[in-house]
Amino acid sequence: MVKAFAVELGEAKSSFPRSGVSKGLSILDFILRLIAILGTLISAVAMGTTNETLPFVTRFIRFRAEYDDLPTFTFFVISNSIVSSYLAISLALSIFHMLRSHAQKSRILLISLDTAMLALLTGGASASAAIVSLAHKGNTKANWFAICQQFNSFCERISGSLIGSFVGVAVFILLILLSAVALSRR
Repeated sequence: MVKAFAVELGEAKSSFPRSGVSKGLSILDFILRLIAILGTLISAVAMGTTNETLPFVTRFIRFRAEYDDLPTFTFFVISNSIVSSYLAISLALSIFHMLRSHAQKSRILLISLDTAMLALLTGGASASAAIVSLAHKGNTKANWFAICQQFNSFCERISGSLIGSFVGVAVFILLILLSAVALSRR
């Protein structure tokens, strides 16, 4: 009777070793964090170094496009920098989880902080994606003309920097799900 009750609550022994699976989840967590660091850091650097200058009628009058002309792109660079810094710091906890795969409180802390960083990264990436869309297509009702016809390399770089940031968003979703699975296995 007691054994049947334990099985019903999910406390019965399983046939596969839990520590090996938990260690595998911790290693996957570490690898995903490295991928997210690369995506967010490269996105921040690509956006932060984006500028293009076009000559006008004379060589003394020029049009210049830089990322910091729009506050949305500045927010994008700051949010990606904060998230990549957080990910670099969180690698220490990820290594700790590889060594002690049964740690629960630190996993709960990581889920909470990962969720906050996911919100920050999603906000920066989606706001910048809206501005990039306007730069490509324009909006005649708002008198926003498509600038990507003139500033080709500027638009290519800001569009490319969005890719790394959205890869970071996808990896954060996987990290949160992975941490939740690791916690539910205890």
